[in-house]
Amino acid sequence: MVRGKVEMKRIENASNRQVTFSKRRNGLLKKAYELSVLCDAEVALIIFSQRGRLYEFSSSNMQRSIQKYLELTKGRHASMETEQHMQHLQHEAALMSRKIELLENSRRKLLGYNLGTCSMEELQDIDKQLQRSLKNIRSRKAQLFKEEIGKLQTKENSLFEENERLREKIGLKQRHAQENVGQQEIGCYSRSTQCSEVVTELFIGPPTRRRIS
Repeated sequence: MVRGKVEMKRIENASNRQVTFSKRRNGLLKKAYELSVLCDAEVALIIFSQRGRLYEFSSSNMQRSIQKYLELTKGRHASMETEQHMQHLQHEAALMSRKIELLENSRRKLLGYNLGTCSMEELQDIDKQLQRSLKNIRSRKAQLFKEEIGKLQTKENSLFEENERLREKIGLKQRHAQENVGQQEIGCYSRSTQCSEVVTELFIGPPTRRRIS
């Protein structure tokens, strides 16, 4: 009797699905055992039923096989991640190189080189870019001039205030000097007046004679 081909899809009938699971499970466990014996391979098989029941087979030790699997897959995953990262970096480097090439080509055209291959639309775009650049440059230049003028005006006001303070300080010193000179002149005048005022007694008449003893 020829066995018909089974379509690979979920069996809707629950009883048929359970019978198929039991048969295929037993067959899979048998094949795992045969593979481990015939080929001297380390085989570990884990099966969970639809209800969560565990079926397992291990030719040596299940925990050791799982640990070995985790270690190998960890290194494999790390290698795959490294390879993917390298591919990503290569892709990014290619994109960056392309962008640099386009920017360099655009820069040369803005400087007036390699214009022979440009169409009228490209030349108009370059002209607009240059006009915008000149506008931005002049605006920035005017802003810098304005800021510089503001700084100079601030410095001028500061110097003017400092000059006024110095003038006031010099004026005070001159007034003090004049007051000191005036006081000295008054003192000298009063001392000369005192010296010139000599008390004299006038005696009118013949001189007195001295007696000789």
